[in-house]
Amino acid sequence: MRKRHNILMDGAEPEGGQWNFDADNREAFGPEGPGQVPPRAMFAPSALTQEVIDLVNTRFANHPGSLSSFAWPVTRAQALEALERFVQERLALFGRFEDALWPGEPWLYHSHLSAALNLKLLSAREVVARVEQAYKDGQAPLQSAEGFIRQILGWREYVRGIYWTQMPGYCELNALNAQEDLPEWFWTGHTDMACLQDAIAQTLQYGYAHHIQRLMVTGLFALLLGVRPQQVHAWYLSVYVDAVEWVELPNTLGMSQYGDGGLMASKPYVATGKYIQRMGGNCSGCRYDPALREGDRACPYTTLYWDFLMRHETALAKNPRMALQVKNLARLSGNERQAVAARAGAIRRGEVGATPQLKSH
Repeated sequence: MRKRHNILMDGAEPEGGQWNFDADNREAFGPEGPGQVPPRAMFAPSALTQEVIDLVNTRFANHPGSLSSFAWPVTRAQALEALERFVQERLALFGRFEDALWPGEPWLYHSHLSAALNLKLLSAREVVARVEQAYKDGQAPLQSAEGFIRQILGWREYVRGIYWTQMPGYCELNALNAQEDLPEWFWTGHTDMACLQDAIAQTLQYGYAHHIQRLMVTGLFALLLGVRPQQVHAWYLSVYVDAVEWVELPNTLGMSQYGDGGLMASKPYVATGKYIQRMGGNCSGCRYDPALREGDRACPYTTLYWDFLMRHETALAKNPRMALQVKNLARLSGNERQAVAARAGAIRRGEVGATPQLKSH
């Protein structure tokens, strides 16, 4: 696509001598945190927007979520302003920290442009062109420009192709035969797992979570738990402002839940709680320890990770990208496997992770 559209090219070769700079784009913030993050681009609701907000609050008062902080761009002019704000204020650090997490910081250095793109307030072509120009003008390093452009020109177009070539049957795929129900607290945020509480609370407040929160916090938990992918899809489609089905469904069912068995992504993206801790998750403020896989303080992610490998050991062992992870199962004794399976069962029954909703008086 970059050759075809002459994007970030140096003649016939890629700008900078390589196509992909992901190796430079996996930094966490470290113990000092993200510092002073620029405020997101916010737009006061017009009279028309406020009328719609009032209508939704009246007709759907009992639905999850909140409109009290609605400030998304809803016009072409606002979308262009949001694009320019991203380029000027966030793009330079986008690549370096695109996989990083930090509690209480929903916006970080992401673009927040997906809703405007999916609603056609912005075109993919103009967004790519603006970011490429920013690199040429010295406003952003190549790792950030390449990483962002690949999300639009590469991944977003790939997702579009998956949807339009594989539907309608794609939405019913369930390669791992996952049959669990989505926990009810996904709609309330009433969980004592700090990273999930943070991600779901901001989702319900803003209709937004960045891609690592979606893939490696909410999505990862559902995958490890064994939730039916159609229920995960329904949740994502319901709660996010950018969730137009053609772009949401393949990302959820394929990339996040591996429901298509590898058509879209070559492996299930599974990890223990240590990954979330390493990328800046709120593990220090959580009652669970990501280093433990069994016992009362074991992180549900870590328990469910090992349980996932055990449940799908035979199938995953055939996947070259999963072979090393599956091989690590050999160091678990029979008693350890039983303890993991027992705690995983308690998590699925809702005995671990959920917090009771406070009753109003």
